[in-house]
Amino acid sequence: MKRIIGAVAAGVVAFSGIYALAASLSVTSNSLGAGTTTVASCQAAALNVAYTPLTYTAGTGYTTAQVTMSNLQSSCYNLAYKITLYGAGGASLGEATGTTPGSGTSFTTTNLTPSPVNANLVLGVGLVIGG
Repeated sequence: MKRIIGAVAAGVVAFSGIYALAASLSVTSNSLGAGTTTVASCQAAALNVAYTPLTYTAGTGYTTAQVTMSNLQSSCYNLAYKITLYGAGGASLGEATGTTPGSGTSFTTTNLTPSPVNANLVLGVGLVIGG
């Protein structure tokens, strides 16, 4: 019987020590959540992106200060966009942001930054349209 009482007493002492240690932790959280959703494209047809017009400068080569998007469908009207011209290693050479027009099938950005971009260095074009 003494062994049982001794074991219970040891358990109570050990549990109270662990409880006191846990009580000294200060972890708080207002909320926790996660979720996923499918994002549909604003149009099924491909958008064409070109960096034109090109300007030739001796010693630099061809550069551009504008990006033209064409084949825009009405489902993508009046939405924010971001165009990025990429170079080697995925480095951004220039970006333009704005809002797609409310009519027509093409538009040209005039806010490419930095500008002009050396067209010989452009290896890819990224376009995001979102609302």
